[in-house]
Amino acid sequence: MPRMLRKNHVAGSALLAAAALAAAFGAVPSAVAQENVSVRLKWLAQTQFAGVYVARAKGYYKNDGLNVTINPGGPNLNAESLVASGSDTFAVGGGIESSLSSADKKLPIVTLAMFHQRTPFVLVAMEDGPVKTLQDFKGKKITAFFTGTQHTVSAMMAKAGLKPSDYSLTAQAVSMTPFLNREVDVAMTTLYNELVVVRNRGAKVRVFAPDDVGISVPRDTLITHQKMVAEKPKVVQGFINATLRGWKYAIQHPVEATEIVMAAAPGLDKAHQLQMISEVSKLMLADGGTKQGLGYMDLEKYKLAQSILIDAKVISGPVNFDTTFLPRFWNAVPTADKKM
Repeated sequence: MPRMLRKNHVAGSALLAAAALAAAFGAVPSAVAQENVSVRLKWLAQTQFAGVYVARAKGYYKNDGLNVTINPGGPNLNAESLVASGSDTFAVGGGIESSLSSADKKLPIVTLAMFHQRTPFVLVAMEDGPVKTLQDFKGKKITAFFTGTQHTVSAMMAKAGLKPSDYSLTAQAVSMTPFLNREVDVAMTTLYNELVVVRNRGAKVRVFAPDDVGISVPRDTLITHQKMVAEKPKVVQGFINATLRGWKYAIQHPVEATEIVMAAAPGLDKAHQLQMISEVSKLMLADGGTKQGLGYMDLEKYKLAQSILIDAKVISGPVNFDTTFLPRFWNAVPTADKKM
């Protein structure tokens, strides 16, 4: 055999031997097969979801063998329903009330993590107006987002000793103009969006937070289908690992994270998005977010929210927490990926 052919033959044999060893010991080939999955956002692209966009842009999903499509939400889309139907693999869902009501309806979804550790919405009243305490809500016009958050308002009023007949509670428009024009006495705002808008418009407001009166309604859940958990647990684990890694990077690098989100939605206002990610980061790092890690699920806290929903007849009774919330995937996330 010619010398060159002999060298090629030896090299080829060595490669075949290496491949055989790799197969024998379960080594992963350099070209990792990518699993195609999607994640549905509860709203349009914005820095409220920065961790997801960062995880994709930085290759974290790819490193975990995932090819992720990010599907924005909107006013007529329900993330829980889309995951339950199989249209999307994962979603950033509504919150604790969505998880509990979905379980009550027997939808085949599970909650893997909770991004906002505290209630992200508050009630606001003009600082120079008559509303200075919760008791002052009596006889006032209150607006709230009728997506389940109105029940939190009712619970706050009950804490203050007020009955539903003591105040007017109606659905709130997307615009804050009615409140700014003083057409209503009290309005609901999210800490990371409408409250920023109101303050940027020069309004000085008094803030009433549910958590300040012992009512906590964490939101922005990471959810998936029960079938994914049963059939593809490695995909589920890879997705939560990469997502929390993406959120950690986004919190540490808010300007870069904002630019990554704006690459997907160029029409966003950068200054507003920077303010948004700052407020979202505070919600994610509150309470268990700092002590335990990003995405922590405080199941004891959720039992109070369940009581509120039962009292409001939103759910028929207590749900099975063991099948609704699956902390084992969050528990398995490397500490370096979820703790700041």
